[in-house]
Amino acid sequence: MSMNKYLDVSPEVAAAVAAGKPVVALESTIISHGMPYPQNVETALKVEAIIRENGAVPATIAILGGRLKAGLSPEEIEYLGKKGHAVNKASRRDLAVLVARGEDGATTVTTTMIIAHMAGIKVFATGGIGGVHRGAETTMDISADLEELANTPVMVVCAGAKSILDLGLTLEYLETHGVPVIGYGTKELPAFYTRKSGFSVDYEIDTPAELAAAFHAGEEMGMRSGMLVTNPIPEAYSMDADVINSAIEKAVAMAKEQGVHGKETTPFLLATIKDITGGDSLDSNIQLVFNNARLAAQTAAELCKL
Repeated sequence: MSMNKYLDVSPEVAAAVAAGKPVVALESTIISHGMPYPQNVETALKVEAIIRENGAVPATIAILGGRLKAGLSPEEIEYLGKKGHAVNKASRRDLAVLVARGEDGATTVTTTMIIAHMAGIKVFATGGIGGVHRGAETTMDISADLEELANTPVMVVCAGAKSILDLGLTLEYLETHGVPVIGYGTKELPAFYTRKSGFSVDYEIDTPAELAAAFHAGEEMGMRSGMLVTNPIPEAYSMDADVINSAIEKAVAMAKEQGVHGKETTPFLLATIKDITGGDSLDSNIQLVFNNARLAAQTAAELCKL
């Protein structure tokens, strides 16, 4: 494992990686930009607890004072949760400047993958990935998450792409870049708040052991790309597709009216959808993250047996 001079791996995470024990990476944008305080901190700590219950070590990832961190203390999670939107949302393009300036950054899917890979962590659980935004054929607004999945060999367990995106174009982009899109127990791409999207995934895989075997085979062959595992939100928390889609349409129209673009888009849309749905979307968001943490920990445990 390449130790980077800007990287701090917590003793627990470093020991687990060195001993070949299961570790699951977690992002920090969900803490600072995904939910209000104190719910963000409670959720982050609960996700860590779920990973432990399922036999793995959690490694929440962030940039603190210009240091790349793999494995945060509860105090550091609390700090990010309280600081909220004042923390920079850090994508790949932001890393060098934030590190050079000694600033804080909440990691997106992209930067969590980069830092996890540096630290020797192979499995990462998140909510939803970014993708190709609606209207991208004119705006060129495509999330760096997709490019990272093409280039960094980390398995990302998510609930599909956020349905605020153009899901068809997101799948096309991943296919062009050779990223396998796996449905966990489903042939259909889950759309974050709902279990169905009308789009097909590349493969359906039904057990953590099979997921681990597929990722391991790619690794052994020297395939550079990551693997995207889409795990549908549990039935009990799945939202009505019409309700969520109409909320999304409204939010997208509001973003356009208010000239919201770039990295402000996703936080704006998620907050607006939460307001329109009376908070139901936030509850769903929390439950799907818990569900992904479970699957990621079980898969990481299987991967360590190979």
